[in-house]
Amino acid sequence: MKKLSMCIGLLLLFTACDKNEVGDISLGVFTTKDIKLNTLVDPIITGVTCHVASIEADLSLSDPSDSSIACRQTGEITSAMIAAIDKSESGEVVFKKSKSIFFKSMKIRRVFDKQSQTLMYVSYSTKETSGSFKHSLSTVPLWGTKAYKAPMNSSVTED
Repeated sequence: MKKLSMCIGLLLLFTACDKNEVGDISLGVFTTKDIKLNTLVDPIITGVTCHVASIEADLSLSDPSDSSIACRQTGEITSAMIAAIDKSESGEVVFKKSKSIFFKSMKIRRVFDKQSQTLMYVSYSTKETSGSFKHSLSTVPLWGTKAYKAPMNSSVTED
């Protein structure tokens, strides 16, 4: 029993040591669930910072799937950065965090919308919850940055 208590204590200590965590909001005295606030800098587009809020249950084998994301331009975005990213329709995963010992994870994927010159960041759960895959979207327009290129064929027409 003493070893089990020690293992649980160490597990809680290590899970609380997330270097990206900038906030921890308790949901009350009678719950072990907290809202964790994390900051993430895009590894390629370093001028973009995302903040993610998600629920974490300290004494549970699986965290809830709900999360929200807000991404903003916090530095320079260059054409070279845009040239280095995956421009496919599915984009690329820029962050992944395990939410369960049962293969559930939260991922953040960057997708580039060439037509509107916008970076889209989608936060989503990889496991269905209550008949739905939970997800959240944030966008960062390139307008006003060195990376912005005016679209050649605009689908918007003026009268």
